[in-house]
Amino acid sequence: MKQYKRHLITAALPYANGPIHIGHLAGVYVPADIYARYLRLRGEEVIWVCGSDEHGVPITIKARNEGVSPQDVVDRYHAIIKHSFEQFGMSMDIYSRTTSAVHRETASDFFRTLYDRGEFIEHTSKHYFDPEAGIFLADRYIVGKCPRCGAEGAYGDQCERCGSSLAATELIDPKSALTGSELELRDTLHWYLPLDRHEAFLKQWILEEHREWKGNVYGQCKSWLDGGLQPRAVSRDLDWGIPVPVEGAEGKVLYVWFDAPIGYISATKELTRDWERWWKSDDTRMVHFIGKDNIVFHCIMFPAMLKAHGGYVLPDNVPANEFLNLEGDKISTSRNHAVWLNEYLEDFPGKQDVLRYVLCANAPETKDNDFTWRDFQARANNELVAVLGNFVNRVMVLTGKYYDGVVPERGGMTDYDGTVLEELSSLRPTIERNIERFQFREALKGVMEIARLGNKYLADTEPWKVVKTDPARVQTIMNIAVQIVANLAIACEPFMPFTAAKIGAMLQAAPAWDSLGGDSIIPAGHKVGTPELLFERVEDAEVERQIEKLKK
Repeated sequence: MKQYKRHLITAALPYANGPIHIGHLAGVYVPADIYARYLRLRGEEVIWVCGSDEHGVPITIKARNEGVSPQDVVDRYHAIIKHSFEQFGMSMDIYSRTTSAVHRETASDFFRTLYDRGEFIEHTSKHYFDPEAGIFLADRYIVGKCPRCGAEGAYGDQCERCGSSLAATELIDPKSALTGSELELRDTLHWYLPLDRHEAFLKQWILEEHREWKGNVYGQCKSWLDGGLQPRAVSRDLDWGIPVPVEGAEGKVLYVWFDAPIGYISATKELTRDWERWWKSDDTRMVHFIGKDNIVFHCIMFPAMLKAHGGYVLPDNVPANEFLNLEGDKISTSRNHAVWLNEYLEDFPGKQDVLRYVLCANAPETKDNDFTWRDFQARANNELVAVLGNFVNRVMVLTGKYYDGVVPERGGMTDYDGTVLEELSSLRPTIERNIERFQFREALKGVMEIARLGNKYLADTEPWKVVKTDPARVQTIMNIAVQIVANLAIACEPFMPFTAAKIGAMLQAAPAWDSLGGDSIIPAGHKVGTPELLFERVEDAEVERQIEKLKK
């Protein structure tokens, strides 16, 4: 495998028309944070860029409905999202936004470069126009009777009754979903990126050179490529967005799918003057963290844009996840059937790592998974409190009780001690291998195995009994137990950074990743701090409140 000097991590830009919910977290942001933290712990040069996606029709619709400006909408939600990420411990190097001046200039220049090179084609076609609203409508805002099953209320891109994909012009008796008005078909000029010109390159690059990509990513790309690529519009008729920077394009803006991924580049520009080293050097490895609904944009369209422009690195991997459902139903922002991050942080203060743990342990890595509040409670109480928290607390309390918090000398070792330490050392390569393969659920299991190993070691050696008859033996037991706690402080950091910090504070030490698996991380004679509980139980009443909130 090629060795890289630096790692550029991107996470899909969240759309600034609402807060972040647990589906976003499980699919994109928790995995990206785990990976970024891990690479930094390994001493790699890393930046992780993200930001709010602030253009597009849904934002204009929300603004119209609320009687405010689109800028008001994106300012509100950008602030909520940014603050929620910070409180949740997301270690992004920058959280930018696509309404920034730097982004506007970067996206305009990118378009203009492709335009001047003749990379676009111009095409005039008929689109539905709402005369009452005075705007061309996106397909999703056109409703009518489905031509397949006859259901009323089908959208211009899909009938939710029969599941058929549709074109807006196929609808029977189409009307505006905004005003209910009859629609007019009007000619409009747009610029298109001819993806078919890049089909041969994409087939070679994806189907031959990236067979290691996750099955859902590779399969979706292959399906698109096998079906033949078509030109894709990069502009649209709208008054909110980045104006198309050519003459004769009045009233037209860059299509949000073209505009948004350039946000990764503009965010890097905001972060560092040395941005070209990250985007234009073969020594950079770029990894996109996204949900499955963004696969085609990040694996086919954005690479085609970068290739057409020239000089940019292409993504080395795109570990897209499937979707997370909620209590057996799809997460729905319109129905408010969601667990919003900003509300969770208010309802469960200090429990960031509980949610991080549950979302990673139940991550939709290979198939859609379901989040339930009962499972959240069970994992919190039966795994974090009873296994991880219990072990660390027992070790710290006993060390304080027997040795006034000073780590004792290790004496003679038994075969069992050696077996435990050997098993401890074997967990590091397993954790690392799984993280590097983007199998974060399996990696987290390895972290919990350290805690389970420690609990079993204490249960088997029973230092609270042996101390009465063989205090020298207990010194060895407790020294080894402290080393296991130190290993937990290291291994937890990518997954549960707040917990790792608490363990480190109790140990009064900050062991490095390179010492993971070691049996002498904390030296004898070192004074540890005061024990504190890592986790509190999640009570039935807390869960009931959340379930009732969803029902309402």
